[in-house]
Amino acid sequence: MAADIVPELLDKIQRDFNTGLSKSSKIAAIRKAMDDGLATYADANEYAQEVGSILAQSFKKYITPETLPDGRMYFNIADRILNQTLGNNHELIATASAEIQAQLNTAANIGIKAIKPELNKDRIKGLVDRISNEVDFEKVEWLLDEPIINFSQAVVVDAIKENFEFQGKAGLSAKIVRTAESGACEWCREVAGEFTYPDVPEDTWRRHTKCGCIIDYTPQRGQTKRYSGTGKSWR
Repeated sequence: MAADIVPELLDKIQRDFNTGLSKSSKIAAIRKAMDDGLATYADANEYAQEVGSILAQSFKKYITPETLPDGRMYFNIADRILNQTLGNNHELIATASAEIQAQLNTAANIGIKAIKPELNKDRIKGLVDRISNEVDFEKVEWLLDEPIINFSQAVVVDAIKENFEFQGKAGLSAKIVRTAESGACEWCREVAGEFTYPDVPEDTWRRHTKCGCIIDYTPQRGQTKRYSGTGKSWR
């Protein structure tokens, strides 16, 4: 029986990832902004990009045709590695996003809890299936690069969407802004703009690989409603 390579691979990837996080000046700067209560969703997006990029670099270092049996990333390997590592990425980014949202709520005088998005297991499953279905890992190793960053950025989008919709349904004034990056593609330029709850096209929340567009949500100031905590009443 072939040896189980996953535990050792996971250990190497996680150690390298943690080292990358600890050495990242971007992560340190964003953490300071959060500690000072000055972070925004633009910072959350940059945090997600950096976390995703560091993980992608760790993948590139340790997941190669030479380290995989038969040069293939079989399902049982892809499933265990990606669920563990991307689940960890999600927890880091979702926690940071919820912390930033809570600070934004406080700054806007909104006594409402921040929503922490749940892990989107379907996104991970999609990556696992695409990678494991290919016999030659070299043909799909790109899926462990930009799509990992994209996955990480999507956590921030999920956080914005859930908080935006939660506050909008509660009767608060909710508006998001999607800004296309310089030199953005035609599709990104078309979906850019300002949108007020509940009139937000579904494409507003989507992003393609290597998409640098920014989705931002800042609760409107001066709203003084207080959430009762029951999920039903406001005062």
